[in-house]
Order: sequence, then C-alpha cells, then structure tokens
Amino acid sequence: MRIRDAVNALMIGAALCLITTAADAKPKAKGATFRDCTDVCPEMVTVKPGDFMMGSPASEVGRYDNEGPVHPVSIKHAFAVGKYDITRDQYAEFVAETQRADPADCWTFTEGGSLVQTAGLNWHNPGFAQTGRDPVVCVGWDDAKAYVAWLSAKTGHAYQLLSEAEFEYAARAGVTKSRYGSDVEAQMCADMNFGELDYSAKHSGDTDVTKACHDGYAYTSPVGSFPPNAFGLYDMIGDVLIWTEDCWNASYKDAPADGSPLVAASCATHAWRGGAWADSARYMRAAYRNGPSDATFRGTHIGFRVARAL
Repeated sequence: MRIRDAVNALMIGAALCLITTAADAKPKAKGATFRDCTDVCPEMVTVKPGDFMMGSPASEVGRYDNEGPVHPVSIKHAFAVGKYDITRDQYAEFVAETQRADPADCWTFTEGGSLVQTAGLNWHNPGFAQTGRDPVVCVGWDDAKAYVAWLSAKTGHAYQLLSEAEFEYAARAGVTKSRYGSDVEAQMCADMNFGELDYSAKHSGDTDVTKACHDGYAYTSPVGSFPPNAFGLYDMIGDVLIWTEDCWNASYKDAPADGSPLVAASCATHAWRGGAWADSARYMRAAYRNGPSDATFRGTHIGFRVARAL
C-alpha cells in the first residue's frame, strides 16, 4: 500500500469512528409527518439536515467497488421523504388522471432465478398477487419522473426523486454499520423483506439467497410491514429497489458533497438503491447501489419513493 493510500485509509477510519460514536450516543429523532392532499398524496416525513460518510469502507462485508470512495456529504437543506414507497393505489390514481398508457412488458424472474423481459406484465399485473398497499413495481425512471411532475402540479409543491446521497442519508438514519436493524442474517427477516427462504422456495435455481429464515413474503409486502428506521421511514432497505434522480456513475469520483444528485446534460442511465424482495442479504445494505439502467427499464422488483423540498 502506498503511503498516501495508507494515510487516506486512516483518515476515513477515524472519521467513521467519530461519526459512529456520535450517532450511537444520540440517535436522531423521528421527523414530523404530513400530507399535501388527501390519501391520494403520499405521507411524508421531514428529515433534518446533517453530515455523514457516504459509501462503504473496504472492510464492509459484501461491498462492491462502485460504493466508493467513502466521502463526506453535508446535507444543509431540510427535505421530506415519503414514509413509504409509492403504492399501487397511489400510482393508479396518477394513471387514471393522466391516462398514462401501460408498458408492453416488464422484466421478471424465472423459476431458476434469471431475469427475463416478459410481454404482458405491467404495474397492475406483475405476475404475482399484490394489495393496493404493496409498492408499485414495473415502473421505469420515466414513469417515476412523470409521477412526481403530476404530484407537484397537483399540490403546488416541488416533489422529486431522491438523490443517491439523500437516499443513503435517509436510509442510514444515523447508523454507520451496513444497515439499520440486525446484522445477524438469521434475524434480518424481522427487519426487512428480502430473498430469503420464502423467495428461494419459488426460485430454487437462485443460489445467492440465505435459507436462514422466513419473512413471510415470497414477493412484495404491503408498505409498513416491517419496522421503520430511526427517521420513521419504512422499507428503505428491502421490498423494492427504488429509482434515484442521479445519472449513473461507476464510482463516487466527482460526486457532489452537498447531497444533490449527480446530473449531466445528456443522461441515459440512472441508479437504483435499497435492495428488493428478490435480493440476498448482501444487497440489504445502506451503501448498496445498482446500475446503470435505462430510463425505460421496468422490473417486478423496482419501484420508487418521492422526496419534497421544504
């Protein structure tokens, strides 16, 4: 290891240690909740500004190289985050008012665990049973952006998708370990919906799953079925991946340090965050990120959550 690399590693380690001590000593309180209209509008949770170290250190079990370098982010703006992922019922209201056409297909998993593009599947017919309170799936980045534009016009407030930094800050809620909730795999099923025994029973060919426990759901679960994090946000990890505002970047090189999204004049691909019902424990981490993905990609494991400027 070069001397400069060693010094940088020590500095990052020291910063993480300091932040861990402060966060563990004084957990952040849950924010106030509000709606900008009736039940059609998502319930929002206010999130206070704060600083955190974004990304995962080399020592984190299961990390990917695209989760680094670890870098400080200082979010100075207050904002609100959807208490839950956008549900089928909420998305249905948007579709009814805008007459948005159904997509022709959606990517889903075969019995062997492969991801395949499947004609005829869409947000109201993903190939498995859902309730109106399950997170909407089979929506692309372009669908999510159309939804926030509609919601902004409907309420008179500036809604948007979360930036990657805002997502990770909100998902961590002051925690610096891999995830909120338990790090013991056999106990994680009490904290989040992911691809454990219930999913692997239907997808026996997928070997990258834990068979340690049941979370009770082979596919999506109704929002709020698992405990919230310290900010009062539900399913920030697990249930469905969510679209973010950011253009895809293979690392955090040149990433904004103020919580804003990484954008470009021409941006064809975007990032997902949060892990999903089909994913193994490795993906159930606050730092996990997935991409690049085209704006029109739709999957049965992908939904979205909204944010709002305050």
